[in-house]
This record gives sequence, structure tokens and C-alpha cells, in this order.
Amino acid sequence: MWERMLAGEPYVADDPDLARASARAHRLTHRLNTMDPTQHEAVRAVLVELLGAFGDGSEIRPPLHCDYGFRTTIGARTFVNWGFVLVDVARVRIGDDVQIGPGVQILTATHPLEPEPRRQKWEASQPVTIGDNVWLGGGVIVNPGVGIGADTVVGAGSVVTRDLPSGVVAVGSPARVIREL
Repeated sequence: MWERMLAGEPYVADDPDLARASARAHRLTHRLNTMDPTQHEAVRAVLVELLGAFGDGSEIRPPLHCDYGFRTTIGARTFVNWGFVLVDVARVRIGDDVQIGPGVQILTATHPLEPEPRRQKWEASQPVTIGDNVWLGGGVIVNPGVGIGADTVVGAGSVVTRDLPSGVVAVGSPARVIREL
């Protein structure tokens, strides 16, 4: 199933190999979420083990929840506040100097609309890319397949359903550009 998932093709979500990789992420996030947050080096070591890449000077405040961890890369000097949810079935790329508010969700999994394939646990995924110096306000939801350009601000509570260009402010559900920066 890994090959299908990595290729963005439909796959069965309860595959044993996928379950083992997810269990690894759950063990590491449990460790992270129960650590003393003032133990910065130990927290960073867990994040480096969990994620595909974790840039210098970056910080994630627990709790963090993710499917796999290693499917996500985070650039340098990025700050992620409490309650970050990463459904990182597809790749998630977060740039340098990104600010992510509390309760933000980045979602890559997609599911069939038809009931029978859903019963059979089929799903697919689409990657998400967050450019450098983006600010995602509290409670933002980024949907599968979305790219957010550098220097863009997404207002609190917004739901990003399609790509956003660089250097804009976007708000609402669905998020719409309200001004250029």
C-alpha cells in the first residue's frame, strides 16, 4: 500500500504496514505531548526523530497530533502553537519563518464520495505546501492539495480550500483574498 499512498493513488487505510508507521508516530507524539516543555533539547530531539525535517530555530508547542510525522518537513525559525493537527498522509511542506496559530489543522487525506469504497476503507491524499513567512491564524484548516504562497496571511478560523497566491490576506470559509500586501 505504501507505493499507492506515496503515488497519491487510492489505498486501503487499514493496511498493516501503514498501521505500524502510524503507531510509531503515535508513540513519539505521546512522548512529546507528555514531556516537560521547558526541556527544549529533549523536545527538539523527539521532533527531529518524528518529522521528515525540522529546521534550526523552529518550535512546536505540544500537543501535536499527526498520522506519520516523517511525511512532514518544517523549515527554519518556524513557530507552531498548541494543538497542531497534521493529517500527513501525503507530503506536508512548511517553509521557513512560518507562524502557525493554536488549533490549526493541515489535512491531506481525501475519501471517496461513494459509500461502498468508504466502507472498504479506501482513501487517497494530496500534498500541502506552505510557503516561507506565512502566518496561519488560530483555528485555520488547510485542505488537501492546497498551496499557500510566501508572505501570505490567513485569518483565524478560515478554511483554505484552494491555492492562495503569495503576498495576500485571505479570510473566511472558504478563504478568499481580501487584499494584497
